[in-house]
Amino acid sequence: MTRNLRYKLTFAILATACAIPVSFAQSAPTPAAGEAAPDVLTTQDRDVLAAAEQLATEASQVLEQWITTQAITEDRLFARLYYPIPKTEPRKWTTHYDSLADRDMVNPEDKALARSPLLQYAIVTDVNGYVPAHNSRFAQALTGNMSQDYINNRTKRMLGDLTSFAAAHSEARYLMQRTRLETGDAIYEISVPIMVRGKHWGCARIGYRRAE
Repeated sequence: MTRNLRYKLTFAILATACAIPVSFAQSAPTPAAGEAAPDVLTTQDRDVLAAAEQLATEASQVLEQWITTQAITEDRLFARLYYPIPKTEPRKWTTHYDSLADRDMVNPEDKALARSPLLQYAIVTDVNGYVPAHNSRFAQALTGNMSQDYINNRTKRMLGDLTSFAAAHSEARYLMQRTRLETGDAIYEISVPIMVRGKHWGCARIGYRRAE
């Protein structure tokens, strides 16, 4: 066996061993290898997908409008610069655009969340899992009570769990995952990528309880 062939075989074995499968990854209309066919979605799943797609579209339009009106430059929007907000735990972060998100992104998130009482959250994050503005349900005023604020004020956090990472980085038409709330309750989530001027900026995510 030549040295070059041994190298290729070793690389292939390592690549296979290190691969981390992401369950429920789906890209319609033609599913790729390892993906579930679109017809496995329930009626509820399809409704949530429609809501996530609408949120992603509206978020993309908001971001595009910021650039068009020169509220922020494209370079700054994609700079991925985060500045820690003092005396916050878990740590919160500010960016060049989070005040714009507070003004323009909450309404689309709230509108998506209001579609069904089974929806648990509707948020927009960038590709690093940063939440510049959360929906109103979880962006209540800080009280100074850490345990209360942890639940009621989740805006401007950097979400680093595996579900958030997968959602933020997926460029498939949509990604469906089974995840858990901080309470431990199992729910489902559908995320849709957000594109700005042909570039992947982040995603729209909607978590929901499956109807019985």
